[in-house]
Amino acid sequence: MNILLINGSPKGKRSNSLRLANSFIEGFKEGYKSKNEAIISIDEMHVASMNVGACKGCFACWQKTPGVCCINDDMQTVIGKMLKADIVVWSFPLYYFSVPGILKNVIDRQLPMSLPFMSTKDDGYGSGSHDCRYDMEGKRHVLISTCGFYSAEGNYDSVLRMFDHFLGKGHYTTIFCGQGELFRVKELSKRTDEYLATVKSAGAEYAITGKISEKTEVTLHTLLYPRDVFESMADASWGISRTTGEKEADDLVFTRQMAALYNKDTYDGKERVLEICYTDLKHTYQIKLDDKGSEVLTDQSLAATTRIDTPFTVWSAISRGEIGGAEALGKQMYTVTGDFSLMVNWDKFFGSTSEVKEAEKTSQGVEVQKNPSMMTMLIPWITFWIAVSVNTEKGSVIALLVASAIPFIMRKHKFVIWDQLSIVAVAILSAIASLTGAGDISTDIGYLVFGLFWLVSCLTKEPLCATYVKYNYGGEAAHKNLLFMKTNYILAAAWGVLYVLTAVWTFLLKKAGVGATLIVVNNLMPVLMGIFTGWFEKWYPARLARGSKKQ
Repeated sequence: MNILLINGSPKGKRSNSLRLANSFIEGFKEGYKSKNEAIISIDEMHVASMNVGACKGCFACWQKTPGVCCINDDMQTVIGKMLKADIVVWSFPLYYFSVPGILKNVIDRQLPMSLPFMSTKDDGYGSGSHDCRYDMEGKRHVLISTCGFYSAEGNYDSVLRMFDHFLGKGHYTTIFCGQGELFRVKELSKRTDEYLATVKSAGAEYAITGKISEKTEVTLHTLLYPRDVFESMADASWGISRTTGEKEADDLVFTRQMAALYNKDTYDGKERVLEICYTDLKHTYQIKLDDKGSEVLTDQSLAATTRIDTPFTVWSAISRGEIGGAEALGKQMYTVTGDFSLMVNWDKFFGSTSEVKEAEKTSQGVEVQKNPSMMTMLIPWITFWIAVSVNTEKGSVIALLVASAIPFIMRKHKFVIWDQLSIVAVAILSAIASLTGAGDISTDIGYLVFGLFWLVSCLTKEPLCATYVKYNYGGEAAHKNLLFMKTNYILAAAWGVLYVLTAVWTFLLKKAGVGATLIVVNNLMPVLMGIFTGWFEKWYPARLARGSKKQ
């Protein structure tokens, strides 16, 4: 299998379209190798670094030297490689609603590949044509291009018409993507990487089936960002004031582009004013966020609801993904005052508006397991404490059955070590209670064991509660979030101490003959701790975010 990649961008290897083409070819190779043992040969031709002159229109290639151009340049090599290729991938940006001039030279110079005589074919794509001098049967073509408009739709009419003429209608596949300049913006890589992954999938499908699936086509035609968001970012990127025409400061341009990412659909009735002070530049800007969208203010005329004090170098590094925002905040590389909920929900307010979602099922149709759920751990314990306290004999059997059934009940969720230990512990304690009839002692030991689970987890790299909730904070990346980790270590220790103390006071109160009080105490304390947890996980990170000077 021979693939020829023709990169027609004047930017050469810096081409945005080339990134898409490379992703397509990467996917093609993976898909092809999964079904074939044959070797794939990839040949790249970057027209910008080649010598391909304009056609002279002399028709020497038809009359004097049939099939051979009179111009002695690199086009002879291009034709040779095109004849050898099984698939030709045309990669190019849209230039003034057509292909770049250097690529048009390559297309024009294909004339030696045609016979001079009028063709009798009627493919319905023109008023005349010429047959090819060579056997091109079976060759496939893929057109991959980006443009600077919000959408590719309607902007490639002349390109399609041209390729219809020399390739034939329906004889090639296209991937046309608007908002092409975003692929070079590192700050937007989360969204553009999603699209590149889809292009890669398209390549794999093309290798296996010879076409791109309808589902993938729909995703490829999904806008990177809504029109208003993209056009706001594009306008801001020029760095020129719309009113004065004067050049704007780089940090102001950056702030305008960040503001453009605001998703007004997240407006909850609360008007927010985000104030950002770039401490190294001594510049302060405000971003007004409401149901109409975002507006950048330079006069600090509004009362800020959330203020960020940060060096511009730090904030821009965060936006490029060079450092995690939460990690930087934990290290106090920047500080936050005011309404901290904006930071907690940052991805919701300023995150990708992509409609691309991870499929719930793999290509084999096997359902992907959900993230771990704390209920997997809690259900056996809650059942054990309640059931055995009511009736030792029957309750222990019920608890044992529930512990045995949990792997089936929660089968859609991934299991973690605390789930497994809890199932084993409850099963053992239930069996002891059933065999000995000592329900009181078993439940008391259960409180102690449960508390020790929490405390022991504080000695590991991941406290118990973080094991379950980290997926809301970037998964494994949450380990770098110092605010998240500190908060969860404290909460894990608090829950551990509570249940160890519960074991102690349960034992003492039962010995004192006031066991009836335990029903109220042992149910009230977890509720109060739950309320504390809900408050603490909001208050503590916000306190740390204010920085040492403001604590």
